[in-house]
Amino acid sequence: MAEIDGQDVAEPTSPGEATQSGALPADRHGLLQHSREFLDFFWDIAKPQQETRLEATEKLLEYLRTRPQGSEMKYALKRLITGLGVGRETARPCYSLALAQLLQSFEDISLCSILQQIQEKYDLHQMKKAMMRPALFGNLFGVLALFQSGRLVKDREALMKSVKLLQALSLHHNHLQEQPQKALVDILSEVPEAMLQEILPKVLRGDLNMVLGSPELLELFLLAQKKVPEKLESMMGSVNLFSDENVPRCEGGGWISCPWGHQPASGQAQVCRSVWNYPCSSVRRVFPECPLPSALLHRLVNVLRTAATAVKKERKLPRMALDLLHLALKEDKFPRFWKEVVEQGLLKKQSWPASYLCFRLLGTALPLLSKEQLQMVLRGDLIRHYGEHMVTAKPPSQFRFGPEMDEYVGTFLEGCKDDPEQQLAVLVAFSSVTNQGLPVVPTVWRVVQFLSPPALQGYVAWLQNMFLQPNLDSLVDFSTANQKKAQDASLHVPERAVFRLRKWLIHRLVSIVDNMHLEKEDALVEQVARFCLFHAFFVTKKPTSQIPETKQKFSFPLEGQSREVVGNAFFSLLQTLSTHFKQAPDQTRGGQSWAYRLVQWADKLLNHSRGVTTVLPFTTQQHQAWDRMLQTLRDLEAHSTEARAAAFQHLLLLVGIHLFKSPAECCDLLNDIQTCIKKSLGEKSRRSRTKATNSQEPAWVEVLVEILLSLLAQPSHLMRQVARSVFGHICPHLTPRALQLILDVLNPETSQDEDENVVVTDDSDKQQLENTEDESDDSEDNKNAESEDESEEEEESEEEDRDGDVDQGFREQLMAVLQAGKALGGADSEDEEELGDEAMMALDQSLASLFAEQKLRIQARRDEKNKLQKEKTLRRDFQIRVLDLIEVLAIKQPENRLVLELLQPLLRIIRRSMRTSSSQQEQELLHKTARIFTHHLCRARRYCHDLGDLVETLHAQVEQLVQQASRQADSSVALYHFNASLYLLRVLKGNSGEGCAPETQKKPRAGTNTIPKPKGPQTASCLDLNFVTPVYSSALSSFLSKRNSPLTAPMFLSLFSRHPVLCKSLLPVLVQHIAGPTRPRHQAQACLLLQKTLTMRELRACFEDPEWKQLVGQVLAKVTENLRALGQAQTKSEHQKELSSLELLNTLFRSINHEKLTLDLTGLLGVLQGQQQSLQQSLRQGAHSTGSNRLYDLYWQAMKVLGVQRPKLEKKDTKEVPSAVQSPVSMKRKKKGFLPETKKRKKRKSEDVTQEEVAKPVATAEEQSPSTGKKKRKRTKAKAPAQSQVNGTPAVKRPAPDTSTLSPSTPAKTPKLQKKQQKPSQVNGAAPVSPTEPAVKKKHQKALPKKEVSGKSPQSALPRKKARLSLASRSPSLLQRGARKKKVQVKKVKRS
Repeated sequence: MAEIDGQDVAEPTSPGEATQSGALPADRHGLLQHSREFLDFFWDIAKPQQETRLEATEKLLEYLRTRPQGSEMKYALKRLITGLGVGRETARPCYSLALAQLLQSFEDISLCSILQQIQEKYDLHQMKKAMMRPALFGNLFGVLALFQSGRLVKDREALMKSVKLLQALSLHHNHLQEQPQKALVDILSEVPEAMLQEILPKVLRGDLNMVLGSPELLELFLLAQKKVPEKLESMMGSVNLFSDENVPRCEGGGWISCPWGHQPASGQAQVCRSVWNYPCSSVRRVFPECPLPSALLHRLVNVLRTAATAVKKERKLPRMALDLLHLALKEDKFPRFWKEVVEQGLLKKQSWPASYLCFRLLGTALPLLSKEQLQMVLRGDLIRHYGEHMVTAKPPSQFRFGPEMDEYVGTFLEGCKDDPEQQLAVLVAFSSVTNQGLPVVPTVWRVVQFLSPPALQGYVAWLQNMFLQPNLDSLVDFSTANQKKAQDASLHVPERAVFRLRKWLIHRLVSIVDNMHLEKEDALVEQVARFCLFHAFFVTKKPTSQIPETKQKFSFPLEGQSREVVGNAFFSLLQTLSTHFKQAPDQTRGGQSWAYRLVQWADKLLNHSRGVTTVLPFTTQQHQAWDRMLQTLRDLEAHSTEARAAAFQHLLLLVGIHLFKSPAECCDLLNDIQTCIKKSLGEKSRRSRTKATNSQEPAWVEVLVEILLSLLAQPSHLMRQVARSVFGHICPHLTPRALQLILDVLNPETSQDEDENVVVTDDSDKQQLENTEDESDDSEDNKNAESEDESEEEEESEEEDRDGDVDQGFREQLMAVLQAGKALGGADSEDEEELGDEAMMALDQSLASLFAEQKLRIQARRDEKNKLQKEKTLRRDFQIRVLDLIEVLAIKQPENRLVLELLQPLLRIIRRSMRTSSSQQEQELLHKTARIFTHHLCRARRYCHDLGDLVETLHAQVEQLVQQASRQADSSVALYHFNASLYLLRVLKGNSGEGCAPETQKKPRAGTNTIPKPKGPQTASCLDLNFVTPVYSSALSSFLSKRNSPLTAPMFLSLFSRHPVLCKSLLPVLVQHIAGPTRPRHQAQACLLLQKTLTMRELRACFEDPEWKQLVGQVLAKVTENLRALGQAQTKSEHQKELSSLELLNTLFRSINHEKLTLDLTGLLGVLQGQQQSLQQSLRQGAHSTGSNRLYDLYWQAMKVLGVQRPKLEKKDTKEVPSAVQSPVSMKRKKKGFLPETKKRKKRKSEDVTQEEVAKPVATAEEQSPSTGKKKRKRTKAKAPAQSQVNGTPAVKRPAPDTSTLSPSTPAKTPKLQKKQQKPSQVNGAAPVSPTEPAVKKKHQKALPKKEVSGKSPQSALPRKKARLSLASRSPSLLQRGARKKKVQVKKVKRS
């Protein structure tokens, strides 16, 4: 939107001010008739949201199309032109774009007239200095608007004027910089050739020196050379930017020698210096060794540097640089352009903007170059500089060009799929850029997905040949500045470079197979897999034609470290192939897995013992194990339809391949696995669960579990997947002993016993020992890292003192050495003076040896500690892997009885990890354990339905879990134990009582009452309520009595919602703690639990009607006892108790109303009315103001149910003596938006109120409600206003003015529930008035007339919510605003 910066530039915001002097009066009058919607268009155009701007522009055009000749068009043009020069920079382009679209839509508007208006509006000659910058931008954006309309290049006159204006704007470089020249280039690029020939002499001079002065002029020169070369040649002659013959001749300056000290060639003693102070006139002939190019190329480099800096933020290639590239290719001068301009020019003085420009030139030039040019570019200084940038750039602090170069290379590869040679050349070139042998491109390079099959085959062949015979000379290798400074000679040896290169090559091969977006043939995958397997585990003895891999020779021997890398890469490849086979089994040959095919090929290699041998020779026993494994695989093919057989086959194949890596360990594993497989497949039928428990389970399950645990100890993700798969198939056969093997690994106590001196425990002695060891290590580190800083020396002395306290033996040895050398003298210094040089030397030597021994001891302690920490880390990682088996058991076999034994081990892990979960590994262990415990156990949909003799054990476990939850220090840990008890309750409840007769059901616990079992489905369950009720009752009593209990209210709410029968037995405990000697906080908790519990339908179904009525009466009595101290809260907990008590009371009223119960509420009403004064007093005092309003609302909500209406607050000061003169204080407090006193409508009745009228106890409706100046409503509803009562006095049922009130002793009973359309009835026809209420505040009750509604009973004593309120209690501000509606009046009364 336009801003008001001045009369000349700014634009008036109102339509009346929009017209300038000279406009017709009719236009001025017409602008005043513009709608607000039309004027809002211009405000929306300048908003930052793009959608809002576009929508406003489109609506403006639609609006103007309906009135193309009206005053709106003139105003719109004037407004948009004014907006071009506003002070806000973000609004200028918005107005420019809107003006362009307007001119594009209405072609009858002359561009010259618009340009003239712009120049008149922003006249640069008459503009003040302060307004010069907005005026310059107004002219610039005006020309841009004309150009964006698409009409400027068609209008010759407007084009000439625009070009002239842009040339004038280009002189103001301080404000506009190069923007006018860029706009001129953009305009001329769209101009036809004929018009460009006419304009070119006016915008471009025939001086090459001026052309090379700025990027915009050079871009204009390149544009003319491309579109009108004849005209350009007539102006400047034949100009070739990349030729020495076109260098300008000497314009004076004399002859000097070479400024760089180079010797001239024969016959040339001096060289001419041009006006640019650079050597010219065939510098290469005069000074062949001169490092700089000619003056022309040097200025060209400077222009490119300027262009690179200008687009630094945009991160794009300047169009001028791209035009230079095309020109060099067109004139066949690309080699000179690349070497002298790019590599020797832009890269000479390295700056990152210039480097990024070169990188973008490289990426853009890839599709344009031939094979020879690609070789030159991809093996020069630029590609080496790119590699150094890839190594040294550290994002996010530094910009890294790698992703952008990947896009360039990917675009090139995708565009030349028909030319595999070009694809292969570029890919090999980028893979050959190495840093001391390691390529800079990542091993997982996604651009390979665009390779054609021939190029992919050639690239794989290049990778394999490079692995076998590394050619370091063919690499573009470099070293960073820090690497060059390194003095270690081992970093620069060829062997290190070969190892780094081979490591990258083998991972590159694996990543090609792993790329799922790359189309690969089956033969190529097999070729890579065989290559990795052969060179990882086999060695060629004699080449043979049957095995092509034996003919591959190494130029550098393959060392053991390299073979280990190849072996790890092979198992990574095997994991990829296994996953791929699972997803697409039809793509493999014969339906066999890749692992099986590789095992068959390995068996073929083993049979060719003459030509091939293993790296680790096999013994006879190992050969026999391999043969038995193959036989077992053939036997498993007969059971191929079973999923268990496939899992066993996968396990056998994986362990068999690992036989080449560690033959001694895998040989015994193979034998054990084969035995287990045979026993598993030899079973005739699955035994029943009860028989399996009594009889001894087969040992193969336990053996196989031990094997799986040993495989999980290896850091292999493939092993982890296979172990999960196999364990999922043997879960139905799992035995308690086999499960115990798994749980022993997860037992935290066992782990702590193994490394007590490392793991942080609750033992204070161990903690102190660890702290002292850490302090000693820190002291030694400070000694080793000694510096000149005095503060560090002081810290070192402190650490030495600590070290002395820790290691008393070293302290004694040090004292003995000093005493032996007589270095510790008494008060006399004679002993020190007698100490000679030889003694001092001997003492120094003794101290040096002593401290050296101490250093070794500290280093040994540190190494031992690091070793224990590493073992601890490995152990935690192993436990995380073993949790996979627990998760599989919980998911696959949730109905297994063994799942019930997982609760305590998992809870032990949670308890321990919550205490020591400092490291990331401990956090991972805790999160995984908690996830398994919560989602796969406690929240599982299926559970065990065959408990058998475990019923008594589970009851005892429930008691143990609840007690453990009560003893925890952390509520989050207690929640896990409590949820575990709820899970066991669900299991016991879901099992039928047939066959489960625990002693707990036959013999109830001593000291407890026998709870009769409810009727229905509960009688058929194994859950013993007589046993579990005291358990949870004790926990609930602890929660409502202890100061800091780990139990929480949501725990018991979850218990009550899941087990309503148990909740019925626990309700007396809650009722007992509502009132009494307990703490207010606990009373509030009890009220909250009862409030949430009494609304549950499941609980109501467990009660008979008399029982429910008795319960409600008991709760009501307790709540009444609590409310006797209402309004007297002094602490936050007491205030919370009052809130909870009133909320519970309202819940009880809703239950009474819904159940149609009849209860005596006289005492409750008297208590509530008796506490009204104290409640109002506490509200006025502001005690606990955050919840006082809520407490007051709850109080009157309860009183309303009892028939007492809430009073209306009055402002007596403003109604007693209305004054015509308003005090300054009231003037300050006057609300905004209200009318002044002089504008208010005079009242019909006098406001004078005598003291007698104020003291009257009874007032009629006319006396209570003064007139508001409005006419009396004629509607029927106005005839029967519902009068509200004052100070809590309820209304009577019938309109009798002499209705008497009941005394407090009169019993009040609640009638049964009426119909839904009626309000609750009052108590015995009238509500008693509180005896504690002052006589002054009592007011007689006014009778309510009957509600004239056909077919309904008269209006009850409780007033309706929508009844008209009395005007006597309205605030004075409402009386002054008589024009408001009735709803507004009601809302204001409620707020007051």
